[in-house]
Amino acid sequence: MQMANQIPLVDYLVLGDDPHLVANECTSCGARYFDRRNACASCGLTEFHSVTIPTEGEVRAFTIVAFAAPGIPTPYVAAMVDCGGTSVRANLINVPADPDHVSLGMQVRLATELIGTDDEGTEAIGFGFEPKEG
Repeated sequence: MQMANQIPLVDYLVLGDDPHLVANECTSCGARYFDRRNACASCGLTEFHSVTIPTEGEVRAFTIVAFAAPGIPTPYVAAMVDCGGTSVRANLINVPADPDHVSLGMQVRLATELIGTDDEGTEAIGFGFEPKEG
């Protein structure tokens, strides 16, 4: 359940009882984008509608990041996750960042996490993917 003092870190993350991602889909060719578009990069047309992205997927590519900007804890896993045909770039969370615990084809599900809190107590909520149990 989304609390009044929580905001999503990105516009395409929908919080609440069933957190999920929403993409803009080209009504002509079906290409999907998480950012705002004036025209489709695939076909050039300009009509889009919102689609809900599946919350479960499969790791298609990943890298273990060992060095990052100051203040960013390492190591962490950056991944490309296929969610029902839509590629989502996200970190893998709630899993050790080593090749013994992460693999191609790994089944994962969307998970939210607290990114930070401002001086007024508003929480920024981000997302990643965690291993799917069972």
